[in-house]
Amino acid sequence: VQLQAFGGGLVQAGGSLRLSCAASGTILMINDMGWYRQAPGKQRELVADITSGGKTNYADSVKGRFTISGDNAKKTVYLQMNSLKPEDTAVYYCNSHLLGFGLLSTYWGQGTLVTVSS
Repeated sequence: VQLQAFGGGLVQAGGSLRLSCAASGTILMINDMGWYRQAPGKQRELVADITSGGKTNYADSVKGRFTISGDNAKKTVYLQMNSLKPEDTAVYYCNSHLLGFGLLSTYWGQGTLVTVSS
């Protein structure tokens, strides 16, 4: 199983970016997919996640600015980030709890860097 993330980059404060993450491999069931981020010198934190049923959860710091959505058929999750702030600068990691062969496990994608300039 692999999670591949796309869409990071450099943007000015107030701008927008869209991240996407696609899961591939032998996947029997996806429980949820989401995004975490890690800024320099800080712990990794949850940004947003979404269940296969469409239930969403957001960090307080991004509510009203970020929107997570998913496409179950494509095994893909998106993160639309609007009104970006310099404090959103971080490496963003895709995450999923899914069933491949064996037990329900947690998978991580490679990070994608988001830099917001002031």
